[in-house]
Amino acid sequence: MSKDKNTIQPIAGLDAVKMMREIREKLSEKYWKHPDILKKEMEEIRKKYHFKLMVTQ
Repeated sequence: MSKDKNTIQPIAGLDAVKMMREIREKLSEKYWKHPDILKKEMEEIRKKYHFKLMVTQ
């Protein structure tokens, strides 16, 4: 049995950490300045995927 089945090779020139930082920064700017947009989009996601809001006591 070979242990190296399906090993994924890194993609040249792809910096995943940098990419995630850029995405986080973009979303942070979008929602930090407009929390009402965040609330609206989260509500739409809850409806789409049938999530229920849990209330902590």
